[in-house]
Amino acid sequence: AHTLGAFPKPSKRAKQVRDLIQKHRPYVILMSGTPTPESFSQMYHQVYGIPRNPFAKYANFYKFAADYVDVRQRKVNSFMVNDYSRGDASIIEAVKDNTIRYTQADAGFVNEINEKVLLVDLDETTYRLCKTLKNDKVIEGKKEVVLADTPVKLMQKLHQMYSGTVKFESGNAMVFDYSKADFIRSHFKGQKIGIFYKFVAELEALKKVFGDDLTTELSVFEDTSKSIALQIVSGREGISLRQADALVYYNIDFSATSYWQSRDRMTTKERTSSDVYWVFSRGGIEAAIYNAVKAKKDYTLRHFKRDVLSL
Repeated sequence: AHTLGAFPKPSKRAKQVRDLIQKHRPYVILMSGTPTPESFSQMYHQVYGIPRNPFAKYANFYKFAADYVDVRQRKVNSFMVNDYSRGDASIIEAVKDNTIRYTQADAGFVNEINEKVLLVDLDETTYRLCKTLKNDKVIEGKKEVVLADTPVKLMQKLHQMYSGTVKFESGNAMVFDYSKADFIRSHFKGQKIGIFYKFVAELEALKKVFGDDLTTELSVFEDTSKSIALQIVSGREGISLRQADALVYYNIDFSATSYWQSRDRMTTKERTSSDVYWVFSRGGIEAAIYNAVKAKKDYTLRHFKRDVLSL
């Protein structure tokens, strides 16, 4: 159900579900392990298509927000826009009578997730390039250009570069530092692991370092001793990596949803504990992102502006 939770405007999927409900008038059961992972405001469009939902008196999200959201303004690309993410906890209280909570413990799961951050020293050239980009907002090569002329682009480029890859203005991408891939290969030698990566070029680095010992196909992972590499967003839901000895993150996503969902991919009733490792560059941006998403907050430009000064 949380996939219906976009705001302030409803997503296409939320509208389609609303139309189905209006046409067929069914009883509705909404299911989610993380109904409001980023904001309580996500609840409105999950239930707005149900005629007798707790917020039915509000014609749209904006009217709902007037009572339930601390609306503030924030700057996006030099424009001030309304920020509707500060939904009040009373939203959850309002749906309490329509909610059945069933925890993993209730279902018989006793899995404990053990997280550990592993720090990797990148090549000195990588740190120099990141420093140059922060100071000059541009890196010019013989054929390609890395441009970070806005805070958003600077955040995105540094996110890439502190893991050893970069996407140029031309659209081309490259791996220029294999430190993380080499570290993962060496540190987890002899183990069957599930690796989550963020950017496509990171997969290329893993393929080069792991060679034929790595797959991107779940069926191959299940039937062989190979490790698997999955993109964080596409691999965070609906799959089981129960055969993995550990989950290893090459990089980290800005989304709190990605954090909470992807780290649970090894959980089964039979497993009592799961090992999850985050591979961060020493002095990079990943630790700051980790602190935000672990606190159930997306990592935003506001966080970046605060954190980048200390990198």
